[in-house]
Amino acid sequence: MAFPALTAFYGALLALLFVGLSAWVVAGRVGDDALHGDGGHEGLAKRIRAHGNFAEYVPFALLLIGLYEAGGGSTGLVRGLLIALLVARLLHPIGMFAPKNAPTQFVCRGGGILATFGVLAVAAVALLLR
Repeated sequence: MAFPALTAFYGALLALLFVGLSAWVVAGRVGDDALHGDGGHEGLAKRIRAHGNFAEYVPFALLLIGLYEAGGGSTGLVRGLLIALLVARLLHPIGMFAPKNAPTQFVCRGGGILATFGVLAVAAVALLLR
């Protein structure tokens, strides 16, 4: 197995984004005086879900892509999946704060999660076909 260098690089970028989302949640908790849960604050609840959604999907996607890369998979596919994942995870929290039914909500939040699902599905199929 080769070292999955591309996955490691993008994994590091995604880890920094996760730290940023974590700090965003902490700032919301401090600002809303809600040490546990969301304290009934809709904005804080959205921050918490954006952070949680990231934590739920990104590690599994990185694992699948990293396994594909380490097994000698196509560098172009690996890079494409990682870029799509990074963009998707940047867009999703923006969409969480867009007004209801606004184009930004559909493009950023909806597009972000659909792209994340696509990355997971393509990575899984690519691994199965290896």
